[in-house]
Amino acid sequence: MQTFTDPAKKENYFLSQPHQPFFLSAIVWAMVSMLIFGIAYKLQLKGSVFLSVDSTMFHMYSLIFIVMTEVFIGFLYTTFPKFCQTEVVSKAYYLLTFGLFQVGSLLFMMGSFVSIKVVILAMMILFLGLATFLYRLLAIYRASTSSMKQDQLWILIALAIGFISSILSIVQLYLEVDLYAYKIAFILYVTFLTFSVAQRMVPFFSHSQAEKPPYLLALVFGLLVAKVLANITDYIYIATFVDLILSVLLFREFLRWKLNFKMAPAILKILHVALFWLPIGLFLGAVVDMVGFFTEMSFVFAQTHLIALGFIITMLIGFGTRVTLGHSGQPPHADRTTLWIFYMTQALVIARLLFSLGFDAGLFWLFDLSLLLWLMLFGFWMWKFSPILVRGKK
Repeated sequence: MQTFTDPAKKENYFLSQPHQPFFLSAIVWAMVSMLIFGIAYKLQLKGSVFLSVDSTMFHMYSLIFIVMTEVFIGFLYTTFPKFCQTEVVSKAYYLLTFGLFQVGSLLFMMGSFVSIKVVILAMMILFLGLATFLYRLLAIYRASTSSMKQDQLWILIALAIGFISSILSIVQLYLEVDLYAYKIAFILYVTFLTFSVAQRMVPFFSHSQAEKPPYLLALVFGLLVAKVLANITDYIYIATFVDLILSVLLFREFLRWKLNFKMAPAILKILHVALFWLPIGLFLGAVVDMVGFFTEMSFVFAQTHLIALGFIITMLIGFGTRVTLGHSGQPPHADRTTLWIFYMTQALVIARLLFSLGFDAGLFWLFDLSLLLWLMLFGFWMWKFSPILVRGKK
């Protein structure tokens, strides 16, 4: 069932459903954080220091624990109670989480120019926001009387890993040691969480009748854990082997769902493309990593960006658009503007891949192109959908 609030009511419509403030905030911080990183990275290449923290750390933390996490919170505060067949999250509670994230995000951006101490304070506030989110979802899960709770459990496991990696990111910045917080967070938190939601929702939206194997999530999680361990210990052969196994396993599984791309509406095609970027990103990333290992060439996080942009960001754009439209009482269809946003996302994936491949050749203009496409992508999305999030259906 779709639920939406009548904008004619006297209450503040923008704050009436949890996805609305979180989605809009995530879009704003996506543009702000990437603009700051872009400037800092360009200056760093010229030998200038722009931020009080390392620009790569700023980039990873802001995208994982601010931008992507806010989208997850908005989506799951809205849908997780439906998954578990329980009462919705109260307005007062999700606004508490929202407030903590806005204070923490603003302090993080400001502290990055001023002091590491301010950055650590901001990260602690964001950690509290994540803790309130996880605590509420745990309560919903425990209160659920649904007999089908496997997907919900794996979503909670992914969030728990995000919770732990958030602590690790604070400790490693304070102690100035590498605790692999971002490798863990990217693979076992944002990638696995996106997959956990996608493997439930995409077949459902697509009316797929294929029965998923009960061990799928456990198997994917186990392989991702092996991938993390291989990356941490620099066993490139094992990491590549795991990537190839995962890519073949997921590609075959997605084909088995018979998603019928040709007949699907545009909004579903976006989700289908996003889904297949995961095995494609794993496969291409494994090939690029092996080439880099044997040739000693630098491909600067090629696989990470294939998965982050191709799979995660494309999936979040698709889900975010569908939820925004559906929960405002409008048909969840992708119009021409929405499709151009999707095409821009795919152009961004290709541009960022080419930058990785051409890094040693000095093709730094591709970084500028990627940055521009990112800002245009989220700028157009905000222009198109922020009126719906703020005021509701016209």
